[in-house]
Amino acid sequence: MGFVRANRTGLAVALAVVVAAYVAYAVDGTLTSSLLGFAWSFAVPLVLAALVGVLGERSGVINIGIEGQMLGSAFVAFFAAALSGSMLLGALAGMGTGLLLGAFLAWTTVKWRMDQIIAGVVLNIVATGLTSFFYVQGFTLPQVMPSIEVPLLSSIPLFGPVFFTGGPFSLFAIVAVLVIWFGLFHTRWGLRTRAVGEHPHAADTAGVDVVRLRLLNVTLAGLLAGAAGAYLSMEASSTFERGFTAGRGFLALAIMIFGAWHPGKAMLAALFFGLMSGAAAQLQASRVVDIPEQFVNLLPYVLTLVVLAVAAGRVRPPAAAGEPFVKGDA
Repeated sequence: MGFVRANRTGLAVALAVVVAAYVAYAVDGTLTSSLLGFAWSFAVPLVLAALVGVLGERSGVINIGIEGQMLGSAFVAFFAAALSGSMLLGALAGMGTGLLLGAFLAWTTVKWRMDQIIAGVVLNIVATGLTSFFYVQGFTLPQVMPSIEVPLLSSIPLFGPVFFTGGPFSLFAIVAVLVIWFGLFHTRWGLRTRAVGEHPHAADTAGVDVVRLRLLNVTLAGLLAGAAGAYLSMEASSTFERGFTAGRGFLALAIMIFGAWHPGKAMLAALFFGLMSGAAAQLQASRVVDIPEQFVNLLPYVLTLVVLAVAAGRVRPPAAAGEPFVKGDA
């Protein structure tokens, strides 16, 4: 009951959204399903990337390098699959690349205490340069990613086919949100992680190895960035181009802030961005409004600025985010 009382506003909003979705589904099922499907496909990499930021900042490390992690992982995933002929190998290579880049960021910011913003920018620049230099045209994936149906859940009208029928990375995003939400707020690891992000010296006094936990969390968060990049190049489009991520890593940071560093709220924020983008594209396709395609593509980034302006001062980041930890220097 305490959980329900503490979250009654969020539950009321979620219920209203679900009711509105089913009303729209009753009016025009095809259009509603199409719009919701577009929104979720748009949101999947943003959800995974926002979780990277949530894990990092909840641990006290600001990750500006999500864009570079996604780009590098998308590149390696695509070309590993294309050259080996194995989609599984490509997926593992992409996620492994995200893990390695996460370890690089963790080591430089936590162990060497390098400025976290600079470390992230360096990661973005290196990933952009290397993927552009080694990019080769003409490669194709050996097959498409398989579609998976979750028993029972996939049969739910409207939401089942959208959220519980799809590629492995789409389903992985939902599982990741649930696991990280439960882990952060209902386990000892989560309690220690939040303590390290808020009061690292107090956590250290209580016996928590702050450096070790930050290294672990930021490194493992790279796995999620790797999944986001692999989704883009293997599941969403089956291709790779220079600058492929197109700023999604930075958009994910805005979604993380809009979602108040909470996994579930970040997922809802990502869906909101997807719905707005899908609605604009649908209006253009239906000739309801006649605006250039470039302006439609700008919509997510305009929304980012609006969201940041609205969220500024209304949400509070973890108190120790961005601050290097030096043992004994309280």
